[in-house]
Amino acid sequence: MNLTLKIWRQKNADTKGKVVTYQVADISPDMSFLEMMDVLNEQLIDKGDEPVAFDHDCREGICGACSLQINGEPHGPDRGITTCQLHMRRFKDGDTIVIEPFRAKAFPVIKDLVVDRSSFDRIQQAGGYISVNTSGNTQDANSIPIEKDNADMSFYAATCIGCGACVAACKNASAMLFTSAKVSQFALLPQGEVEADRRVLQMVEQMDKEGFGNCTNTGACEIECPKGISLENIARMNREYLKASVK
Repeated sequence: MNLTLKIWRQKNADTKGKVVTYQVADISPDMSFLEMMDVLNEQLIDKGDEPVAFDHDCREGICGACSLQINGEPHGPDRGITTCQLHMRRFKDGDTIVIEPFRAKAFPVIKDLVVDRSSFDRIQQAGGYISVNTSGNTQDANSIPIEKDNADMSFYAATCIGCGACVAACKNASAMLFTSAKVSQFALLPQGEVEADRRVLQMVEQMDKEGFGNCTNTGACEIECPKGISLENIARMNREYLKASVK
């Protein structure tokens, strides 16, 4: 496959970026998208040019670091996968592919296709945890009965990998799906009830501080989420937030 790549290049957060066009040839349809990017970078290095910076870690669809906007879609044209799981067979010989970083005020560009998603970490740190005193008070988790439906929904929420696709897909750059998944993960379990009010208030407050937009129920976030996190979590977080606010 021969492809034309239009890639966002930006030296750092303080410089103006631009789209640069590259040609790549002899790309195997069995390559992953990141392997194709590796081929491009090898060509650039051989020519003495600066390689394209892009984020990645596990390349197994687990970490979510490989977040790229591909032809206007977070993680590309497939559903239920991250960029590293996207294969070049989804494109045709001669295609032009536009590759950009996730666009959001709260995800500032570090370099080229790499963005700073530490805003997600700060939301998590604001309340996405359970404080338990384990000094001589340990208890077997299996001794606490939990309804299977609640346990299943909690586990589904916990599959969120924090890649930021929900933010990139949203016209408002909202982080409601991410935040609600982290709230729901604990709100559905008895272990999370003790800090439930403080958790949702602090996490929503931090989300607003980071500069994310509000949810207008477009639903693009759920469609583009590689783990299929449900919009039901946003409704649950709104209920939790209202309940905590009136106490």
